[in-house]
Amino acid sequence: MNRARKRFGQHFLHDLQVITRIVAAIDPRPGEHLVEIGPGRGALTAHLVERVGKLDAVEIDRDLARELAARFGDALTIEARDVLDVDFARLQGGGPRLRVVGNLPYNISTPLLFHLLGQRAAIADMHFMLQKEVVDRMVAPPGSKVYGRLTVMLAPWVRIERLFMVGPGAFSPRPKVASAFVRLVPLEHAAFDIGSAPHFERVVRAAFSQRRKTLRNSLRGVLDPAIFERLGIDAGDRPEQLAPAQFGELARACRVDSPPTPL
Repeated sequence: MNRARKRFGQHFLHDLQVITRIVAAIDPRPGEHLVEIGPGRGALTAHLVERVGKLDAVEIDRDLARELAARFGDALTIEARDVLDVDFARLQGGGPRLRVVGNLPYNISTPLLFHLLGQRAAIADMHFMLQKEVVDRMVAPPGSKVYGRLTVMLAPWVRIERLFMVGPGAFSPRPKVASAFVRLVPLEHAAFDIGSAPHFERVVRAAFSQRRKTLRNSLRGVLDPAIFERLGIDAGDRPEQLAPAQFGELARACRVDSPPTPL
């Protein structure tokens, strides 16, 4: 049996009760196209194969990928590569939208969420095991200490539901942090108007890159100061005080009033 490799951030799920809860939450059906990210030793994979017959998987650890391929045969189509390089639209092909599942390595969870966000048209839903701290940020309300760029960038595009907590003992080796299982469902239409997606990202990134500064200072050079008064937003507020839709308003103003320049 392969040992966990620290460089891949591997923590293998082994608790049968937790696995049973995960499968029940996903409720996979025959004919659905599932993609498992980081199947590891296949503890969850076996239950998913039992429910849907076959699925795709992405596993960066080539030794594990070979073991999984030998174990599951034709029931598992596995790509031994970095999931950040995967084109999920290609995986979808001409079939139904993907249901993406995974026990995500903590060291790539945020970049991976943004990668998937950019390919949400190919995805029906996502169910992930993540570090509790990341899930806290994803669902944080405005004004919270953990409300930030991740919260706001996800808000227009996905509905997020924290399903249940998972303790360190469910994994081998035990992580030093608690985990949470979460569901993300891409929205058919954006929750609010962001205008230009590049400008939205630019405004949000600039605002939270210096979150202790007021909006007046963190967005200096990005927005005309007169925009705040026109939109009824206090330029003396800090970024965590704004609702996601207000960042959409600022992004639309940025699109109209100031051309994008590199940060």
